Amino acid sequence: MISQNLMTAGKRTTFDQVAVQRKVIEGHTQEGAILVVDDRQTRAERLIGALDAPQFEFDYLSEVPNIESVLGSESPYDCVLCNAGLSNVSWASVRRAMRNFDVQVPVIVVAEDRDVESMTTALGLGAADFFVRPEERPGLLRHAIGRCVTHHRLQRELKESKENLERTNQELRHSLRMLQQDQQAGRQVQMALLPSGSLQVNGYWFSQKIFTSLYLSGDFADYFQVSDDQVIFFLTDVSGHGSSSAFATVLLKNLFARKRSDYLRRQDETVTSPVKMLALANSELLELELNKYATMVVGNLNFKTGELTYSVAGHLPQPILLTHDGIRYLEGEGPPVGLVPEAIYSATTIQTPDEFIMAVLSDGILELLDDKDLLEKESALLRRLAGPIAKPRELWQRLGLDHVDRGHLPDDVAVLFISKGLS
Repeated sequence: MISQNLMTAGKRTTFDQVAVQRKVIEGHTQEGAILVVDDRQTRAERLIGALDAPQFEFDYLSEVPNIESVLGSESPYDCVLCNAGLSNVSWASVRRAMRNFDVQVPVIVVAEDRDVESMTTALGLGAADFFVRPEERPGLLRHAIGRCVTHHRLQRELKESKENLERTNQELRHSLRMLQQDQQAGRQVQMALLPSGSLQVNGYWFSQKIFTSLYLSGDFADYFQVSDDQVIFFLTDVSGHGSSSAFATVLLKNLFARKRSDYLRRQDETVTSPVKMLALANSELLELELNKYATMVVGNLNFKTGELTYSVAGHLPQPILLTHDGIRYLEGEGPPVGLVPEAIYSATTIQTPDEFIMAVLSDGILELLDDKDLLEKESALLRRLAGPIAKPRELWQRLGLDHVDRGHLPDDVAVLFISKGLS
């Protein structure tokens, strides 16, 4: 079909006036927009009629005032048929014009006579094909046009896909930057909630260290004094990684802070009982429906009597006690908090030696061991820590934590040390 408004011979048409519409004509779905460039209208009409291709929409121009509008990326056409016998056309000027932009639309050149010079010029300009007297074998030209239209459509779709992908990548990079900023801010908040330094009370030392695999950690450790003779401590390892696990550690930190405040203001002794604190942590995690559970070790050290009372909630490895007599795991068992409402916890009380160091570690430390099963890992962990009673920094070295970097750990590692009698 020929756009009738463009079939006036010699008419100059600006390309913002060319609106190529995809529609159904005589039962055929239009597959492409074709521009015929010929300074003889009757010759162009004869070619279009011979093609008998209602699947294409044909536009006609006697001359092309702006080559880029026809062949560039913004062209409304899928293929251009150009007659090689155009009068008053400088092909050298055409070649220079085509160097200034990226040619996107394929061009098929047609001629009335077999002319080697015309063919060489056309192919030198990048023509997709060259036909002599195509009206005699229109099927070949139809096939060539269809091939060019398909190729151009694929190129255009590929370009659009690439542009969409670039936009998506830009959005993803922006989202990633925002996420990293949020993660960094969250890390600063979480680190600010940790004890500001070690705690020394009546010869006992409390210290902690968190080695994170990501910005935020599901591991957390804390200790604080609640009376003239008691220090409360806990270490927790929340299931999973990332923000949601870190939020759960903030919840547990807030729980202990609230109960400490209740003790100081109205002598509510819940915070001094590891069993009661685990029961509270269990109920709060369940009520909030975070789909998170946590393993915990909670303890109360009475530094006047030297008694240490602790409870274990599904935590591995068990607390480790290193004395002059050797090294061993402390006993204790109970379900993690946040799993079942009927959880029951128990407490164990030991008398602390005059000289010792106790290590409470999250299970991330086991991921750093090469042994295969859990029992072998637990035995290997004791072997690593075995030796003379030493300060926390030396124990970090025995554990291989003195040179680890964030991002190089398979899991978070939290370490809490309680010691006495270390010079």
